[in-house]
Amino acid sequence: MSLAVVYTRAQLGIEAPLVTVETHLSNGLPGFTIVGLPETAVKESKDRVRSALLNSHFEFPQRRITVNLAPADLPKEGGRYDLAIALGILAASEQIPKDELHHYEFMGELALSGDLRRIRGAIPSAIACGVSQRTIIAPTANSDEIALCESTTLLTAPNLLSVCAHLHKRHLLTAPTAPPPVTVQYPFDMSEIKGQAHARRALEIAASGGHNLLLFGPPGTGKSMLASRLPTIMPPLEQREALQIAAVKSVASRTVNEGWRTRPFRSPHHTSSAIALVGGGSNPRPGEISLAHHGVLFLDELPEFPRAVLEVLREPLESGHICISRANAQVEYPAKFQLIAAMNPCPCGFVGDRTDRCRCTPSQIARYRDKISGPLLDRIDLHIAVGSIPIADLQKKPDGETSQAIRTRVIQTRAVQLARQGCPNAELRGKALSRHCALAEPEQQLLAAALSRLQLSARSYDRIIKVARTLADMAGCEQIATVHISEALGYRNLDRATDQRITSTAPA
Repeated sequence: MSLAVVYTRAQLGIEAPLVTVETHLSNGLPGFTIVGLPETAVKESKDRVRSALLNSHFEFPQRRITVNLAPADLPKEGGRYDLAIALGILAASEQIPKDELHHYEFMGELALSGDLRRIRGAIPSAIACGVSQRTIIAPTANSDEIALCESTTLLTAPNLLSVCAHLHKRHLLTAPTAPPPVTVQYPFDMSEIKGQAHARRALEIAASGGHNLLLFGPPGTGKSMLASRLPTIMPPLEQREALQIAAVKSVASRTVNEGWRTRPFRSPHHTSSAIALVGGGSNPRPGEISLAHHGVLFLDELPEFPRAVLEVLREPLESGHICISRANAQVEYPAKFQLIAAMNPCPCGFVGDRTDRCRCTPSQIARYRDKISGPLLDRIDLHIAVGSIPIADLQKKPDGETSQAIRTRVIQTRAVQLARQGCPNAELRGKALSRHCALAEPEQQLLAAALSRLQLSARSYDRIIKVARTLADMAGCEQIATVHISEALGYRNLDRATDQRITSTAPA
């Protein structure tokens, strides 16, 4: 029977649904038809496959060829199906054996010479193939990516001929070399920061509990410098988290290099569009929030971003993912990131500065701060005033703790949270929040009085409790105490009057 079945994988977000390539040769006028909702690049594979077969010294059947990419309602895009289609034609015409095809999944774009070219999104396909307990055969150019998937049986091939030789058992393909153990190193260190003890404490809290952080203060006070040091004190990535980050990079056509075990730090410019931030396009691609998955998204000069762009962050900050809907498909990308933002307190940046250079009126300051909506501000747990550093402190040698010393404490605190509830404190929701963040009567009264005075929302109430829970974990306390509630309330500076003084000293 002139029918062959070959397996491959599509790309849908960071998922890789199975695609069955059914190839049938029938009598009639020679023709080549591909069905199953292929887009333009898939339709063009007819010419690539024909030339690749001829240049690899195979016979191209002069019969009616029908290729079905099932399921038919799943959009197919890109050249990743070329290898599977070519092998289906060869198997249907009995130029290669069919018996072993069901043990493999094939992916790769064919050059006209028969060489295999690199494809986008190889890591999700390799992970899904491992779950199906099949062996994946991919282009050699993708070996650096798929080698990260240790649970999958992997083979790489440089061209179509080598794949056919493997199926004939004449010359077996080899597995890609496993990547060497990675030692995570950062070019920055917390010990380089002078002064700013209050902000350094806030960074440790944010890293310990996974909280969002807003730094505000005059220009040149070290806000960007502080934000860039946050990844250096965050807990190391687990294997599962590192693979998710590598999968997002693979889908975004970015090279997965030797730094794949480091937490991402993304810092988009304030001229970025909403699509650049959250992802999208006619063929949806991941945006900055997905590229920052399990890492840090740093938005410098926060009020300079268009308000409509900032508002698209509200849902991902709560859910940890972004769903992009188009007419032909719905794609979901992960977006579990820590938001670190920096801003000046007024348009000129010097309100509250010791030099009294600011000439902004209260209405100008209010308009400037109103560029950040209340719902977005509610989703930021810590609001930290970063004041000017005295000249005497600038002239001293840095004598703060190193990132390694702080990271050791952060790892210990995070381990307590994972053992207790299975997630960082910032991700507590519903019943888990009520169970693990229960307050005694004095703490409830203090928090109620503060919320009434500051007119905070229910979301702010929950986030203050989560920060207090992190402070208690850092102190080794099982119960949240009044001192933890008080300190957590001290980190909600922007919920107070807009004309507050911003100095180098702030409550601890």
